[in-house]
Amino acid sequence: MSIIIKFFAAPDDEAAAAVVERGPDGVFESLVFGNFDIEEAMIEWESPFTGRRFEDLVAADEPRVVADPRDGEGPLVLVASAPLQDALATADQPRLAEVSELWVRERAVEGETFDPELATELLDELANLARTAGGRDARLYCWTA
Repeated sequence: MSIIIKFFAAPDDEAAAAVVERGPDGVFESLVFGNFDIEEAMIEWESPFTGRRFEDLVAADEPRVVADPRDGEGPLVLVASAPLQDALATADQPRLAEVSELWVRERAVEGETFDPELATELLDELANLARTAGGRDARLYCWTA
C-alpha cells in the first residue's frame, strides 16, 4: 500500500529516476494522491482501457519500475505504459467514469472502499496530465513512498 502517490510528466526515464529520493516536487508539476496500491491500480485501470487481461499485464511487468534504489523498501518511480497513457489521454468523461466505477467495484471485492466521485476525479485529473504529457512528448510517471 502506497502512502503518498505523485503522478508527474517527465521527458524520459532518466529525468524521472533523478527524483526518486525526494519526489517530483519543485522539478515537475505533479498530482498528489494517497493510500492505495498504485501498481495494482495502474493495472486495474489499464485492463479495461486496453482490453489486456490483468494477468497478462502482471506477466509483462506493468507498470515498469524506473527507479527503486531500496529494492521495495523506500520510494520508487514507475512509468505508465504507453497504451495506458494513450488511453487516458484520449478518454472522454463517460469512459473515465466507466473505468472508475469498475476500479471502485474491483477494490470493493478486495475489501477496500473508495468514494466513486473521488475515484472519477482522480482518473479525470490523471487523464488531463496524460494529455499534457503527450503534448510535450513526455511520459506519465508515478513516484510513491
